[in-house]
Amino acid sequence: MTREAEAGLIGEAKVTGRLIFILPKGEAIIVGDIHGDLESLKYILDESGFLNKALDGRDVYLIFLGDYGDRGEYSPEVYYVILALKNLFPEKVILLQGNHEGPEDILAHPHDLPYQMRRKFGLDGLIVYRELSNLFRRFYTAVIVKDRYVMLHGGVPSGARSIEDVAFAYIKHPAESHLEEILWSDPEDWISGKYPSPRGAGYLFGEDITMKFLELLGVKFLIRGHEPADEGYKFNHGGRVLTLFSRKGPPYYNAEAAYLMLRLEPQLNSAEEIKQYIRRF
Repeated sequence: MTREAEAGLIGEAKVTGRLIFILPKGEAIIVGDIHGDLESLKYILDESGFLNKALDGRDVYLIFLGDYGDRGEYSPEVYYVILALKNLFPEKVILLQGNHEGPEDILAHPHDLPYQMRRKFGLDGLIVYRELSNLFRRFYTAVIVKDRYVMLHGGVPSGARSIEDVAFAYIKHPAESHLEEILWSDPEDWISGKYPSPRGAGYLFGEDITMKFLELLGVKFLIRGHEPADEGYKFNHGGRVLTLFSRKGPPYYNAEAAYLMLRLEPQLNSAEEIKQYIRRF
């Protein structure tokens, strides 16, 4: 597919490659890793009121930061729900790619989903899984809210020199590491620069890398998933990086999960200002 074919509009959102630009108005409900936790997904949908808001035609986005399946018992059901939501509200639901939806050469392991599909659907489950895998490659890489936020699954592409390196990271993979780092990397407060990640893919990156990336994109904060957090969220790099973890239960056993109900109009400047929009459960 050509780059020209990967540009256009989804409602009021501009699309370039696998990058979505949304206007700073209305509300964004932002969900971190779900990993097959259907109960937490249902809770977030109920408490956020997304369905009623979307049906009423309000300015609201439901943005998932990736990692929908694996680990949890109800991965097929979670995929069913998020894809049904995308089908119902294609202009309001944004599905980002996580490392559990990544290219085969950097796909997370153990990858339970094909086995769960087989148990649920028999031999047809393999067909369902193949189609779902093809769909993973169509999920978006990142969201930018002008002058405010960038949202992605994992971390900063440390070698990015332009916004196109994010938008077309999926085309440049694997020759360039942008997509791998977006899906796999993690922030650390005790380093500068980057170091190989113990995950086996991506890097640990310091605050200097974060600030350079935010300046490149003209935004103030990075909102991401990928890492468990005992309270459902955590801040790194002087409050410029917010991690959301939106599922509970094994194998992570975090005490709380969290999601974000973020008003997009205000120009926020600190972690303390963002905290008012975090919802823990």
